[in-house]
Formats: sequence, structure tokens, C-alpha cells
Amino acid sequence: MQSLMRPEPIDYLVIGHITEDLTPAGPTPGGTVSYAALTAKALGLRVGIVSSHAAGAPLQPLEGIPIAYLPAEHSTTFENQTTPEGRVQYLYHAAPMLDLSLVPEPWRSAPIVHLGPVAQEVDPKIVWGFPDSFIGVTPQGWLRSWNDEGRVHPVEWPEAAFVLAKASAAVLSIEDVQHNEDWIEDMLGSIRILVVTEGAAGARLYWNGDVRYFRAPVMKEVDATGAGDIFATAFFARLFKTRDPWEATRFATQLAAISVTRPGLLGIPTPAEVQTSLMEILPKV
Repeated sequence: MQSLMRPEPIDYLVIGHITEDLTPAGPTPGGTVSYAALTAKALGLRVGIVSSHAAGAPLQPLEGIPIAYLPAEHSTTFENQTTPEGRVQYLYHAAPMLDLSLVPEPWRSAPIVHLGPVAQEVDPKIVWGFPDSFIGVTPQGWLRSWNDEGRVHPVEWPEAAFVLAKASAAVLSIEDVQHNEDWIEDMLGSIRILVVTEGAAGARLYWNGDVRYFRAPVMKEVDATGAGDIFATAFFARLFKTRDPWEATRFATQLAAISVTRPGLLGIPTPAEVQTSLMEILPKV
């Protein structure tokens, strides 16, 4: 592990691979951890990342955020291709697995821990390593695999009950579960708070047997990349602060909707957007 000299206490720990995303404009950092870390920072939180990446990974957008990482020969590398079948994702390289031994001791008591796998890289047992933390899970990386050519495809998540039983809340997209409502019902048997995002349609929140739908503001979409990660981070942070899942979902829906109006990491919320989204606009009576 690449050790930090003196890890400072943090508020928000995110664990997963910083990816190298191949785009027409060149390689760019991606993955849940990139969007989550920058969003948490925009919310005023002290952030730390546990990851694995190659020495030459494009990390400039994450400058100033401490990273404890396992050196890798190659960073986890994705490319999205447009085909007659629609968008197809390819995984060309996968960095090593991440487990609790990589987490600096001072970070193991972080108030919020976000498990954000993108390619089966986070050891599910890590969820038991933070007994006093709020644990948020975005399981998309546990719900996908890839063939010998690197083409990504959905898979079931056999460790779902094990992980969700210890998690405080989880956020996933309807695409993550291939629109399979039975998978969602199965997960609800293991966790009290679950959000299913549905793109421009908004999100639905399951909490203690109730479900509520949140409509997203209508925006001119430029790029939806990272919107789900921005939503999840805003939701976890707001839920931890307010203990109100309804308010957390409302806030996250606002920030995620704003994010799609700009490409890639430029969709990270600004301080002004955070403040605007904190204000709930009540309908006229």
C-alpha cells in the first residue's frame, strides 16, 4: 500500500477504484470514488479515498484529496462504445482487490463510509470493518461482470444480504438491476433504507416498508455520467446530518439533476448549487 505520512481524520471515506475512462477527448479519471469524493468535498466534508491505480493515472481533478492506494500495473480502465444495440461498456484492465488492510487506522472511524465498487474490487467483508460508522453502499460494481473480451454484463449479487445487513443505506439505479423488481424486493429484506434512481424520472425511496417517489427537475441533459454517484453522495451526507431520508432524497435529487447539465466531472456541484438545493421550495397554497 502507498501509505500516507500522517493520515488526518476525515468525515467521508470512499472505497473503490479510481478508473481511467477512455473518451474521445482522451483519458479522464472516473469511477464512483472520483465523483463521490469531489461531491463530498463540495459539501464541505473532509474526504479520503482508498483505491488502487497505476502510477500514471490522471488524478489532477482529485488534487488535494488524500488517497491511500495499492499500486497497480494498470488502472481499472473502461470504455463506452455506441453500437446498433445501444451503449456497450468494455473493461480493458482491472486493478487489484481492496480490503480493510488498506484503510489507514485513523480513517476506520470516519463518520461516513461509502463503499463504491465498479468492477467487483471491494471485498464484501470490508463492511464489518467500520462498526461505528454510517455505511452507504452503491453496489453497481457488485452487479456486473465481464467476458473474455471485456464486454460488461449484469450479474446477480450473491453477497447482497451479507453486505446490506450491515449497511445503513444503499443507492442503486434501476439499470443496475436490469429493471428487475424482484431483485429490489429481495434487497429490501436486508436493509431499512434503499433508494432506486430512475434517471430523468427521479428516484424512489424505500424506508421501513414505505415507498415515496421524487420527481427530478426538468433539465437540459448534456451528460448523465456520474449523476448517480453525485446523488448517492449527497443522499448519504444529508441523511447522516438530518437523519431524515425524505429530506436526503429531495436534496440528492436536486443536485443530481443539476449535474447532468455539464459533462463529466464538471457536473460536480458548486457551492451556490449546494446552497440552492438545501432550500426546499414549498408549493403555493
